Amino acid sequence: MMAEQGVEVPRALALGPSAFIPAKQILKEVSHQDILLESFLSLGRVDHITMVMALHHDYLSCFLKTQHALFELDGPLPRHWRHYIAIMAAARHHCSYLVQQHSVGFLEAGGEESWLSSLERAPTKLRSLQTLNKLLAHRPWLIAQQHIQELVCPGAEPRWSLAELIHAVIIMAHAHSLCSFVWGCGINPEPDHIGGYTFRPSSPADVTHSPHSPAHEEGRSEFSDGAMEVEALMKRMVELQQQQEDEECTQEEMVTRFERERSESIPTAVVRGAPPDLVLCLVEDPEFRYEDFAPRGEQAPPTMRAQDYSWEDHGFSLVNRLLPDMGQLLDEKFQVVSDLTYHRIAMHEGVDTHTLRKALWNYIHCLYGIRYDDYDYGSVNVLLERSLKVFVKTMACHPEQTVVRVYNAFWRHFRHSEKVHANLIVMEARLQAALLYTLRAITHYMR
Repeated sequence: MMAEQGVEVPRALALGPSAFIPAKQILKEVSHQDILLESFLSLGRVDHITMVMALHHDYLSCFLKTQHALFELDGPLPRHWRHYIAIMAAARHHCSYLVQQHSVGFLEAGGEESWLSSLERAPTKLRSLQTLNKLLAHRPWLIAQQHIQELVCPGAEPRWSLAELIHAVIIMAHAHSLCSFVWGCGINPEPDHIGGYTFRPSSPADVTHSPHSPAHEEGRSEFSDGAMEVEALMKRMVELQQQQEDEECTQEEMVTRFERERSESIPTAVVRGAPPDLVLCLVEDPEFRYEDFAPRGEQAPPTMRAQDYSWEDHGFSLVNRLLPDMGQLLDEKFQVVSDLTYHRIAMHEGVDTHTLRKALWNYIHCLYGIRYDDYDYGSVNVLLERSLKVFVKTMACHPEQTVVRVYNAFWRHFRHSEKVHANLIVMEARLQAALLYTLRAITHYMR
């Protein structure tokens, strides 16, 4: 009707929530539509992140509760500041999806529009988070007591309270890890985002088909290759279990295997073009990126032993003390993703996937320099094929470089929901690793 009156009507460019996963696959595999309805009733829309996460109902429920508490419930930071901190964090990974999403929340909460055009327009207190923001995003192991001291000690100008700072840190770490999910699942722009709509009439050239998994689309040879990969993985899982029951490993050998794993060279060489201006204007020191925790031949920072500082024994109680209930929400989310299983791998049912899920989690922590004394890192190489490692490392450490080729290359015969499950594990492991380094620095400051 409006078009007939000469009014230009935009139309959505994307065919679904993800550029990597066909929309019909998501609709087919989402078993609980009620959570989508719940999201629609509370927010007035179901965004693309929610639609993809709905493949894992139990996790999504926890995620939405935590996100709501972070941005909407009572807390030490004003609501528009919370959204602005998330914008600063998402910009580090060139994630225009989250920058635009939180820009809307920022303006709705009464934020000053000029802040979105330059960091220089924001208050000094918010800008003082920039060093912590870039370390949290790219090299959290460098976060030390002095970084906390500069922000919270008497005489710091402007001064952050510990409660305000912990709130800001969790928002930044949440946004950084969510960037990994957005890029890792190929989340498309929303229809009202820049890049999500056009005023041009549709033409056949506009139709961009989401790449389907090889299991559904490729020829018989690819199909059988994928099936053989699944069988080989199943066999390795059984053999590994038997081997661990029979073999006693010395502590020295366990450390050696960890060092070998963290210094392995895994290429992540895809480079995207420059990010859009709406993102670039919000990034300070854009050249600062992730560097391997321990490049071969170089002196590595000291490893963080999980036994010395862990979420369960240290981080959880500190967060709950400074930001009541948030520790509980995060803990529940970590627990849900840790326990999440459907007892299947590809076409096999009744499978115990615990060792595979644990290998993924511990591999991410290994990339961030966190070692579990009681874990045999030889398992990582046995269970995680190289193409999976490339995807996982890219998504965790350089999320903006994740492209469909990297997504399609691993677990070629698995369901898309299983790949999204892997994404959730990577996202939460990355979040916990970043939080542990910051919480340890805060603990040292408080002593």
